[in-house]
Amino acid sequence: MIEIIPNFHPAFVHFPIAFTTAALAFNAIGTLFRNWSYAAQCLMTGRWMLWGAALFALIAATFGWFAFNSVVHDEVSHAAMILHRNWALSALAALLTLAAWDVWRGRSGKMPSPSIPSPGFLVLLVAAWLLVTSAAWHGAELVYRHGLGVMSMPKPEGSDHTHEHGADTAPKKTGHTHAAGTPPHKD
Repeated sequence: MIEIIPNFHPAFVHFPIAFTTAALAFNAIGTLFRNWSYAAQCLMTGRWMLWGAALFALIAATFGWFAFNSVVHDEVSHAAMILHRNWALSALAALLTLAAWDVWRGRSGKMPSPSIPSPGFLVLLVAAWLLVTSAAWHGAELVYRHGLGVMSMPKPEGSDHTHEHGADTAPKKTGHTHAAGTPPHKD
């Protein structure tokens, strides 16, 4: 088995983010420009993106559950994990509900041609996108602020480590300047 440190959750989380964003964009474009010759294709692409978002959110949540129960963490990062989990489960519920609604309205014959989503559907799609975005933000916080699921970085040797590596590329600080680049006055 291929081992990804520490789990497969990171490999799947970006799909629901991208697909939800695409679903919103394609549905909005198809709705706003409904007389455009490609509006129907935009709307159908938006539907497929929504279904993909729901599917991959389910997969990401499954692997997220395994990550939640296997990543070494402290109390502060545990609280952050709970917050991320709650946002992610809310986003998953919203995406599954919207995808089921979309399938239902397609099978019930309640979709006009082309299948323009109702204003309520679009508002809920925006809400689902916001939930996904918030879950993603909190997930990034887990990695970049709390360092969960990453290997530790090497400690720099010595306290004088810089990123200039011998080149003096930083601008010299000579005091502030006034409008039009005039030098500061002396009191």
